[in-house]
Amino acid sequence: MKTEKKLSGLYAITPDWNDTRRLLNVTEAILEGGCRILQYRNKLTSDCHRQEQAVALRGLTRKFAARLIINDDLELALFCAADGVHLGEDDGQLAAARQRLDAAGTGKILGASCYQSLPLALAADQAGVDYLAFGSFFASPTKPLAKRADPALIDAAKHATGLPVCAIGGITLDNAASLIAAGADLLAVITALYDAPDPHQAALKFSQLCKT
Repeated sequence: MKTEKKLSGLYAITPDWNDTRRLLNVTEAILEGGCRILQYRNKLTSDCHRQEQAVALRGLTRKFAARLIINDDLELALFCAADGVHLGEDDGQLAAARQRLDAAGTGKILGASCYQSLPLALAADQAGVDYLAFGSFFASPTKPLAKRADPALIDAAKHATGLPVCAIGGITLDNAASLIAAGADLLAVITALYDAPDPHQAALKFSQLCKT
């Protein structure tokens, strides 16, 4: 059962930080800046530490009535009672994840990375995802070797599926408007938020940009 609530706006994704206090402090500033969708992603720490961080972020997102999505780990999403999970092409079967999420409660969110592929997006739609993610649209410090996605994919995927589309990859305040103009519903941002001199102000500006 897909979520009935429209997904849009700033979509913050956490960096690979092991310092939990720093992670929580910066994330709180971002949530205070208006972000209401957060993805927890940490590829470099232990499973135990990821559980600790995910649970802490779950509490923080509840404080701000924000959604928490877990990257590439359905079991962790279920463990910390997150609002959903985001899966890449090699991170598990989307249809099976849909069933597990629906069994865990109503309104759980399933997102899928579609990279630069409309066929992947169509298959994800059939599997019951709630949003589609394409990228990288710009040079990304997180994934510097990622292939570029064509902004035309955004409109094509929305027309073919009717699903919200998330843009990711090197998004900054200087280039975000072009993706919004192309039809992106969600802007997934890591570096331009978490490495910003003032994460609160950066989130505020991104959030305002998404509303224009």
